[in-house]
Amino acid sequence: MNIAILSTYFPRECGIASFSRDLRNNLIPWDQIVSILAISDKNGSYKYPKEVVFDLEEDKRDNYAIAAQYVNTSDIDLVFVEHEYGIFGGNDGEFVLDFVENLEKPFLLNTHTVLPSPDFRKRRILSKLGQKSVAVICMTHRSAELLNKVYNIPHNKLYMIHHGVPIFKEKPRKDIKKVYGIDNRPLVLTFGFLGPGKGIELGIRAISYLKNKYPDIIYLVAGETHPNLRKKMGEVYRESLVDLIQTLGVDDNIKFINKYLSLEELGEVLYMADVYLTPYPNRNQAVSGTLAYAIGCGRAIVSAPYDYSLEVLSNGRGLVASKADPEELASLIDMVQSNPQLKEQLEKKADKLGKTMSWPQVGKRYVNIIENVLQANAERKVF
Repeated sequence: MNIAILSTYFPRECGIASFSRDLRNNLIPWDQIVSILAISDKNGSYKYPKEVVFDLEEDKRDNYAIAAQYVNTSDIDLVFVEHEYGIFGGNDGEFVLDFVENLEKPFLLNTHTVLPSPDFRKRRILSKLGQKSVAVICMTHRSAELLNKVYNIPHNKLYMIHHGVPIFKEKPRKDIKKVYGIDNRPLVLTFGFLGPGKGIELGIRAISYLKNKYPDIIYLVAGETHPNLRKKMGEVYRESLVDLIQTLGVDDNIKFINKYLSLEELGEVLYMADVYLTPYPNRNQAVSGTLAYAIGCGRAIVSAPYDYSLEVLSNGRGLVASKADPEELASLIDMVQSNPQLKEQLEKKADKLGKTMSWPQVGKRYVNIIENVLQANAERKVF
């Protein structure tokens, strides 16, 4: 098969870009030819790798129809549309509809955000994409339910595949801590792009409740401010976190790694974490790639409650608070830190699920779906 992926793409720093690079890399071993239709922002031109065959400027509406015509006249058999409202131009990313309206090849829709109560425009966009696609892929059972009930996408089009996780090189926790200069100190970790809505302030407040019992505890926040936010507001959010740290008197307990981490660096910080924390306050968050990575590394996880955490951390795979409350998050972190047996149980259960989420396995699942839907599509055309 000759496949194209419509998405943001490396070196653009974006979670969807990382996902699409991983997806491509794990389709290729199954004899798929995979190219990229890259969505660029106002940041200017990126030095894309050779697999990028079309550079689409997100705010130029005519680029979407032109990209579709490019696919129509090429030997591309199938397109993956990676859908996230914020990566396409127009209100709520509605320009993506111009792409699918002009596309004459079949496409699969990969959904990264599925809202339970969307406004009219958001629901219209995702419903139209779902109707025109040959299949819709989501990453939780909850999202599949919403796509059917809220967006009117039939069950026979829906497929659930876990968010893929890279295979990280496991390293001993004590050894990595020593390299980072924090040996013998309990470590709580959150990683990913920083910005309002990530709940880092809740994590900082949680640590302030724990510092008397664990004076040496460290909360490591790894990752740079989201590039789009930095362009609009600079480092206002990060500076507000620094002000909060000083107000709470936890300067010695909070550490930042203010950069985009390579996969090797990411594996290191994940494997040295005693507790992985996702303090996200948005209850409707459908997917979290960072939480998927933590599960893939078999971490003991404490989380605020949101759609993705409630599903993947069920059955004892993690501890989920009843609400996004720093005091309750602190209590759950304390439970893990004070009970080595509980910590070991959480790590084992997360690791068991994580082994099913590795990218090689996820890539094979995507290939199976491609084969199934294209065969069904061909049979429909015959009859």
